[in-house]
Amino acid sequence: MSRFSEPQDPVFREMNTSLGYDRRMWPQDIRGSRAHARMLASRGIIGEEDLTAILAGFETIEAKLADGTFPFGAEDEDIHMAIERHLTELVGDPGARLHTARSRNDQVATDFALWTGEAAGRAVDAIEGLMRVLIDVATAHADWPMPAYTHLQRAQPVYLAHHLLAYVWMLERDRARFRFTQEQALRRMPLGAGALAGVNFDTDRTMTAAELGFDEPHPNSIDAVSNRDFALDYLGAAATCATHLSRLGQEIVQWASEEFGFLTLPDAWSSGSSLMPQKKNPDCAELLRAKAPRIVGHLSALHGVIHALPLTYNKDLQEDKEHVFDAADTLEQALAAAGGMIGGAAFRADRMAAAAADELLAATDLADELVKRGVPFRQCHAIVGGLVREAVDSKRTLSELSDDELTAQSEHLGPWIRDLLEPLSLLERKQSQGGTSSARVAEQLDLARALLA
Repeated sequence: MSRFSEPQDPVFREMNTSLGYDRRMWPQDIRGSRAHARMLASRGIIGEEDLTAILAGFETIEAKLADGTFPFGAEDEDIHMAIERHLTELVGDPGARLHTARSRNDQVATDFALWTGEAAGRAVDAIEGLMRVLIDVATAHADWPMPAYTHLQRAQPVYLAHHLLAYVWMLERDRARFRFTQEQALRRMPLGAGALAGVNFDTDRTMTAAELGFDEPHPNSIDAVSNRDFALDYLGAAATCATHLSRLGQEIVQWASEEFGFLTLPDAWSSGSSLMPQKKNPDCAELLRAKAPRIVGHLSALHGVIHALPLTYNKDLQEDKEHVFDAADTLEQALAAAGGMIGGAAFRADRMAAAAADELLAATDLADELVKRGVPFRQCHAIVGGLVREAVDSKRTLSELSDDELTAQSEHLGPWIRDLLEPLSLLERKQSQGGTSSARVAEQLDLARALLA
């Protein structure tokens, strides 16, 4: 007998099932169920013979799930019910006793927290892999000058290493966010909270938490089953990390263009055109741009699912996993792709050096030198601005202006400005901590390597 007098409508059954995507949580489900069974036996809630049969059944089920021979049934609503059903088919009554003192609410929340914690750990590893690539490439190009940009206009020269290392510090913050996610996912264990109010058995949740790697059991059964903050934490970290990768992707697209010509991408990370035989497109870098809003969309969608959701468990929460699963798959792929592109790129020193040799990039240095000679900065800014206008209007470089033209702009100007217009001179004058001089870039490389030590 059952509470229901008629079967589910096929449309609702299809809508209600999550097996198509939550089956990837089978390792976490078996892990949690083993720990739960051991706890039940330790408290005398099930017998030792039951525990032996359950653990043996899980050995068989684990092998079948690993090799793809697990017999999923048409009535399996999710991976949790599928595993329990087949366990009972294999071992009989002991399998039917496994669900004592737990609900699918706390079971699913526990499995999902375990999965998310592992995904956050994978993200940390992938981020560190990309950091290593960037550090290696920066080391190999530590003294290659290039222009840096504001508003996509040439601003000041920097070393390529300095520019690449900016992404290392972005990724270091991403790593910290995923470490926080991992800590939060594994902080408090939901298992044993039951449907929402606790269970009617003398369980040992501390034992189960220790076996599963949680810091402690969740102290509130209501929050235990309704909490999905760890999923929001993962998506928030993933959205920010993907946004960083989108910025890197955009720069790769620019640098690989003929207009910039700063690098050539390896063929393995490029695509051709169906019509134009000459094309070599940075499609992978372009996809880094497009993947970011996809992940941001998952974050927004899960906030929408949880927004104003009454306590405790509601079926809405079934919509949490696809967002996290897809975000994790997308991010891990994007991190690997970014490393492959940057690691295999051939940078063009001639094109970058030629762009960095634009004398207008020395304007700030000229203003600073006037400050050192006692002129107030705002006056310096106006003086150098007039000098730049003179050069641009006459289609000459700053060094091509005559001595008379220099002093006509200001009595503080003179032939000495030509000594500042050498790109390497501009670079090496940036001695402040975190600047782009060779000594400071070397310090930064040491600091970046220490992040991974």
